[in-house]
Amino acid sequence: MKIGILTSSRADYGIYQPLLKKMSNDSCFQVEIIAFGTHLSKLHDYTLRIIEKDNFGKVYALETLIDDDTQLGTAKSYAKTISVFADFWNENNYDMVLCLGDRFEMNAAVQAGIPFGVKFAHLYGGETTLGAFDNIFRHQISLASQLHFTATEQFSKRVSEITQDFSNVFIIGSLSLDELFSFQPKPKTIFLEQFGISKEDYVLVTFHPETMSFEKNTMYAQEMRQALSKISEHMNVVVTMPNADTMGSVIREQLMLLHSEHLDRVVLVENFGKDNYFTAMYHSKMLIGNTSSGIIEAASFNKYVINVGNRQKGRLQSKNIVNCDFIANDIYNAAMKLGTSKPYEGENIYFRNGAADKVIKILKEFV
Repeated sequence: MKIGILTSSRADYGIYQPLLKKMSNDSCFQVEIIAFGTHLSKLHDYTLRIIEKDNFGKVYALETLIDDDTQLGTAKSYAKTISVFADFWNENNYDMVLCLGDRFEMNAAVQAGIPFGVKFAHLYGGETTLGAFDNIFRHQISLASQLHFTATEQFSKRVSEITQDFSNVFIIGSLSLDELFSFQPKPKTIFLEQFGISKEDYVLVTFHPETMSFEKNTMYAQEMRQALSKISEHMNVVVTMPNADTMGSVIREQLMLLHSEHLDRVVLVENFGKDNYFTAMYHSKMLIGNTSSGIIEAASFNKYVINVGNRQKGRLQSKNIVNCDFIANDIYNAAMKLGTSKPYEGENIYFRNGAADKVIKILKEFV
C-alpha cells in the first residue's frame, strides 16, 4: 500500500511521528513523505534535515513558499503551492495521501490534487479556530478528502455535516499524545544547559498572528511584548518562534526586541523538535500564547495555559485553560495568579490511547 504523507511545518510533522514510526515498521506500507512549506525555509530552521535524518521513507522536497508574509505574499505562496503540486500529482500516484490540520499550504496542496483524483485522508477536521482563516482551509480540506480522522465525537459530527458523509469518519484522539506513556523528558539540568536557560522557573510561550484580525496584529504583538517583559521580572521566558503565517514577522520583530531588552531572562528557540518541546512543556511552570499545543497537549502534562486572544476560539477546551484578551496587564495578572497554583490535575479531553494503531487498522480496511 503506497501512502503519501503531506507535511508543511514542524508542527504537523511532530504530530505525525507516532504514526510514521509504526507505518515504517509495517510491511503493508510503502511510505513517502512529501515535505514543503516551512520545512525548506532557513528562517524556520530548515526542518527538512530532521525529516531526512528520521528516515521513515522516501522524501520529496518541494519549494512552495515565497519570502513575504503580507496578505499579497500569502496569496502568492498559496498560488505557487498549487502550481508546484499540480506537477507533482501529475507525476506521482498513491493509494492514499494523509493530510493534517488547517494551514493554507496544506489546503493548497490538497486542492491541487482534486483534478487528479488523489484520495486524501484528513486528520483533525471539524475543529474551529475563529481567530485564523485556517478555519476556512480546514473545512475545504475535509470536503476534498475521502477518509477522516478526528479528535473527538463533536468534531466527527461536524465533519459529517460538512461532507454529508457519515460512513468514513473515525474518532482517534490526538496522535501527538500517542506516545505519552513512554515519553521520557530530558533531565531538567541537561535540558536547560542545552538551550541556555537559567535554573529559575520559566514560562513556555508561543504566539502566532491572528489572521482574521490582520490590522490588529501590530497592537497585539506590542501588548504581548509588554506582558512578557513584566513576567520576565519574576520568571524566565522561553519562546518558540511563530510559524509562517500572514503577519508572522510582526510577532517576530517584537520577540526579538523583547530578547534584546532581557538577554538574560528571555530565550528564543526557532525549533525545539517534538521531544525537546515536550521536555520544555514538562519542566515549564505554565504555557502562555495562542497555539494549539496549549489546547490539545498541555493538560496531559498537568500544565495550566493562558490562552490569549481569538486564534483558538471555538476549539473544545479542557479545564486547564484560562482565556485572556490581548491586554498586557490581563496577561501578566493571569500569569502571576497561576504562578502560585498547584499543577493541573484534571482530564485532557483530546487524549485517547492507541491513535496510531487505529489509523493503521482503518487504512488497511479502507484502502
